[in-house]
Amino acid sequence: MNKFLIRLLINAVALYAAVAVVPGILPLPGTTWISYLGLALIFGLLNALVRPILKFLTCPLIILTLGLFTLVINTLLFWLTGLIGLNFGIGFTVDGFWPAFWGGLIVSIVSVVLTAFFKDDKR
Repeated sequence: MNKFLIRLLINAVALYAAVAVVPGILPLPGTTWISYLGLALIFGLLNALVRPILKFLTCPLIILTLGLFTLVINTLLFWLTGLIGLNFGIGFTVDGFWPAFWGGLIVSIVSVVLTAFFKDDKR
């Protein structure tokens, strides 16, 4: 449970960083940290359920591009997180492919850095 909460907080901070830094990604008015926690939950569910299916279906493209196609998958999942969040009233709007691309890239980088910082050494 503790690991889940840490992962949820890391995703919330990463999503906040992407929305704050990238022009073209606009949060809904009145977005709070609770909203980012909801978005992090949506993002985590998409990463757990949709990402493996997309990676399996696009395996030839991932191999052909030496793994760079995973950036497109990250872009799609970031955009989809905002879209699903909008349906719940907690999302953000993305103005096109490039803001979604940079947002997905920032979420990935912040997540990797924070995960390394909060690494569980009890194994």
